Amino acid sequence: MIKHPFYLSILFLFSISFIYSQETAAEKAQRMAWFEDAKLGIFIHWGIYAVNGIDESWSFYNRYLPYEEYMKQLDGFTANKYDPKSWGRLIKESGAQYAVLTTKHHDGVALWDTKMSDLNVVDRTPASRDLVTPFCDALREEGLKVGLYYSLLDWSHPDYDHFISGKKRYDKDEKRWASFLDFNRGQLKEISQQFNPDLYWFDGDWDHSAEEWKAKDIRKMLLDRNPNTILNSRLQGYGDYATPEQGLPILRPKSKYWELCMTINDSWGYQPQDQQYKTPSQVLRIFIECIRMGGNLLLDIGPKEDGTIPQEQVEVLKELGRWTRKHKEAVYGTKAGIPHGHFYGPTALSRDSTTLYLYLVNQPKGQVLIKGLKNKVNRIWVVGNGTKLPYKVMGKAYWSSVPGLLYIDVPEEVQDEEVTVLAVLLDGKISLHREE
Repeated sequence: MIKHPFYLSILFLFSISFIYSQETAAEKAQRMAWFEDAKLGIFIHWGIYAVNGIDESWSFYNRYLPYEEYMKQLDGFTANKYDPKSWGRLIKESGAQYAVLTTKHHDGVALWDTKMSDLNVVDRTPASRDLVTPFCDALREEGLKVGLYYSLLDWSHPDYDHFISGKKRYDKDEKRWASFLDFNRGQLKEISQQFNPDLYWFDGDWDHSAEEWKAKDIRKMLLDRNPNTILNSRLQGYGDYATPEQGLPILRPKSKYWELCMTINDSWGYQPQDQQYKTPSQVLRIFIECIRMGGNLLLDIGPKEDGTIPQEQVEVLKELGRWTRKHKEAVYGTKAGIPHGHFYGPTALSRDSTTLYLYLVNQPKGQVLIKGLKNKVNRIWVVGNGTKLPYKVMGKAYWSSVPGLLYIDVPEEVQDEEVTVLAVLLDGKISLHREE
């Protein structure tokens, strides 16, 4: 993933989507609707780097080992236990609504039978077959959206101007750069025509400007092929949604549509020595924070070279699935919650703003409190349980416009083992008292 300091410094500037067509705001909202409602996706970093369990592409770029040693992993990439249907079932079970597979990382090794180069798993590895088509088929069988990752830069291509950190192949050579752009365009055309993804997840745009990448042309080509497809922001501003990475935002990103991409341990691809796995509880709380701010979580897993998913990762996805199934009404189709200060914890709202969801990330002892709620409450219940909860409004002075304090009883026996969710049904769209 991204480790280039210059890119990190400008990522925020380019994280907001721009529309460079005649698409109206309403048309974009319709195109983005499934993504906005999805809330959870699974990122999958799979490539030859899983053979030795080392950093994807960056291992040779940052000179941790010679390029030739890195590429020897081609000989060990078998995918001999790859079962895309089991992947699809697991992703579905996790509660994710889409998944994104790395079709080609910065090392240039394609997971499909590209005709633009022989650097692919069909021609150069024991796997000897296209791995992308069965992945797409498996997701669609489960009713999931298909996302495909593609690195714009390619450190193996002889006409790409960078090779390893601090070393360039050439400074200015318009003919070679045009040749590389033709290569990129050809691979993207293959992806578009063969797999027709619902979402393109670009990466590696930091070396060149939008004009140099011909980003506008790339966007047009892909949307001409499929007007409903979605592009992430890493196309030098010609994308549809922001992609903060690893660090959970403190404040809601300025882009209406956004997605946090985050590893399940500390590595993107499979690295057996990395046992710093986030617990299901930790992942769940990060996920809830994304929901609170109206965004998605794209949680990354890294299969082994044979195509099996480590059990530690499977267990996290299964527990995430248990919670999302139970609390689905407070997950999918929700929007950002109310400002801090009204409730001590994350919140979200139903699409019509008439139901307020309270996420109790710490098991309460007694009552929970909502401040500044002007609405009348019609009913409060435990999501996934259905138990109706008693509540009481206190401290409301008849002569003041300031609402009273809403206290809700939450007995221990109705609480979830991880995070309990309460639904507060209001008498109309939520209305809050603010002293600004």
